[in-house]
Amino acid sequence: MTTHVKRAFKYRFYPTDAQTAELSRTFGCVRKVYNMALAARTEAWTRQERVNYNATSAMLTAWKKTEELAYLNEVSSVPLQQALRHLQTAFTNFFGKRAKYPRFKSRKKSRKSAEYTTSAFRFRDGKLTLAKMAEPLDIVWSRPLPEGVSPSKVTVSQDAAGRWFVSMLCDDPGIRNLPATDAAVGIDAGLDHLLTLSTGEKIANPRHERRDRAALAKAQRRLAKKEKGSANGVKARRKVARIHARIADRRRDTLHQITTRLVCENQTLVIEDLSVRNMVKNRKLARVISDAAWSEFRSMLEYKAQWYGREVIAVDRWFPSTKLCSTCGTLQDKMPLNVRTWTCDCGATHDRDMNAAKNLLAAGRAVAACGAGVRPQRSSPGGQSAMKQEVSRREP
Repeated sequence: MTTHVKRAFKYRFYPTDAQTAELSRTFGCVRKVYNMALAARTEAWTRQERVNYNATSAMLTAWKKTEELAYLNEVSSVPLQQALRHLQTAFTNFFGKRAKYPRFKSRKKSRKSAEYTTSAFRFRDGKLTLAKMAEPLDIVWSRPLPEGVSPSKVTVSQDAAGRWFVSMLCDDPGIRNLPATDAAVGIDAGLDHLLTLSTGEKIANPRHERRDRAALAKAQRRLAKKEKGSANGVKARRKVARIHARIADRRRDTLHQITTRLVCENQTLVIEDLSVRNMVKNRKLARVISDAAWSEFRSMLEYKAQWYGREVIAVDRWFPSTKLCSTCGTLQDKMPLNVRTWTCDCGATHDRDMNAAKNLLAAGRAVAACGAGVRPQRSSPGGQSAMKQEVSRREP
């Protein structure tokens, strides 16, 4: 069975000096329009007036006619309109209580990006040319686009390390539902081991950040000694960003390999609904929890399962997966964090993480079979914090 999936293909490219200048101007104009529209909508809100996308689009037309903002006409109008659409989406999510109130974009901290629709780019013979540009982008085609498809949307971005990327949104007809299987697996996330499966397999934690911790600390010390705003300060900041980018790239690659394998091998995947946002408030564990990237792992697992016809079940974070004996079902009163193995009164000896993975699998099967009450909300309505029992307090 073929599913119609919109998929983004991201590539690195190397712009010419003229393209760099054009894209930099576009980024600045996009940020300016977004901030002005946000300020206008915020001011209207204080007057209890309603301003939507159509109203901000009319404002943009008026802004372009002023002498002060005439430079907005120098870049393609499509990324500016897309910025207003993104602002509308941000307000929709805010009023739907899915996000906080939109914030202003910062020249130094916000992501530099511009989005082009089909009217603002040309894709022919494997070459992509953006509006206001005479030459196509020099793209490194690390993998081909699906045969016979053309991008419907293009996003150009520059990261903090100075690298340029282009993301092309296409229909991918090659994604098909995998053959159904009876295999199911419970997945317990941890720190000593990144993942522990109910099958008995333990996946090691690569600890990507720790591998570059010394180099990162050295680069950050050098940055701290540079004068703010100086050319040497910019170079030092770029070096720190390159180290962070290298760590993130390795982490993302590892998670892609793991999630793809798990989705291909199992029909049902059961995980625990972790409140990572609350867990990283623990100063002793924030660094190692962030390096484990449990939220990114869950996100990858969910969208790949949707692609290939698999099911991901998230068990409530309050489910006592660690303290519950997977053999007899006895619930232990206490389970200190330093206890990695324990013996139940029934005589069964459990590995802490393995026992939790087996209990998660059993709870997930209950959900699939009869809809038992262990399926959680993605975010707790009351904002109540939850600390995962399986996290060790030992600093790696």
